[in-house]
Amino acid sequence: MDLLALRCFQVVARHEHISRAAAELRVAQPSVSRTVARLEAELGVELFERRGRRIRLNRHGAAFQRRVDRALGELEDGRRELAEAAGTGSGGVTVAAETLMTVAALLPGHRRAHPGVDVRLRQCPADAMAHLLRTREADLCLASAPLPGPGLEAVELLREEVLLVVPAGHRLAGREDVAVAELAGEPFLTPGPGHWQRELADRLFARAGLRPEIVCEGNEPGALLDMAGAGLGVALLPAMARVAGPRAGVAWARLAASDSHRVLWLVRARDAFTPAAVRDFAAYAVAHFRGNGS
Repeated sequence: MDLLALRCFQVVARHEHISRAAAELRVAQPSVSRTVARLEAELGVELFERRGRRIRLNRHGAAFQRRVDRALGELEDGRRELAEAAGTGSGGVTVAAETLMTVAALLPGHRRAHPGVDVRLRQCPADAMAHLLRTREADLCLASAPLPGPGLEAVELLREEVLLVVPAGHRLAGREDVAVAELAGEPFLTPGPGHWQRELADRLFARAGLRPEIVCEGNEPGALLDMAGAGLGVALLPAMARVAGPRAGVAWARLAASDSHRVLWLVRARDAFTPAAVRDFAAYAVAHFRGNGS
């Protein structure tokens, strides 16, 4: 059982797709398939369910994935720790966030405070973040909900109100407070299931005995503001979006709901080796949001 085989399995397990794994590993698909088959033969169990061209982790594969992620994560920590001790570390940090708008406000000040630090960004849904931390593909995550799984620790960065955004000229434009019941029948713009904005909307509407009339379900929360400005519907957006860049063609209102807010968390793997660049970015993020959060 060699490291290349374990790395190959890790990537296949993450994608549950041979061709996507091959593209990431930059090897031919048959080579990936053979590597996984040899690993299964060595372990004496199948790790995937195969249905035609589709594969899915079975219970053995899921259990093995947890062990492989932990083992390769430890090796990566060792490599980074020695590199930092020898002064040959990259001086970089990888940050994952649900929307890059959350990170953008941090970058100018961080770059001035820490010139030369390479900040790499990854946009992904919250349900993928815990895996990125376990595999050391991300050092830090900015998430709008606590991440599941053992070995993670979170620091609250920001607690902010979630506002209603409507097209300019909309019947609710100019209102100070809007009851959720008044949104009945309104075309609604939202991210897909699992995103915090969708979960908040579903909860608020259900409490009012309603279901949102969803006309747009996308994976880029930041685009909702532009869609509202184009007159496509109404949306729920954090106050940060209003401060980050006013848009023509939209109006904002507060929802008459005491729990219309979101909490932004900084999450890391508790036992991971933390290079100086990662520690500095985390400290800067805490100071930034606690000094500028609404």
